Amino acid sequence: MIRLFLLCALLGLSACATVEGMGRDISAGARKVSDAL
Repeated sequence: MIRLFLLCALLGLSACATVEGMGRDISAGARKVSDAL
């Protein structure tokens, strides 16, 4: 039971990190586009 909880916590953390990284990439891309315009 504890192992399952730890696994879920790890998956949640990695998912959050991935979403955060994607958000950074998207905002950086938007910044480049607005600079070009």
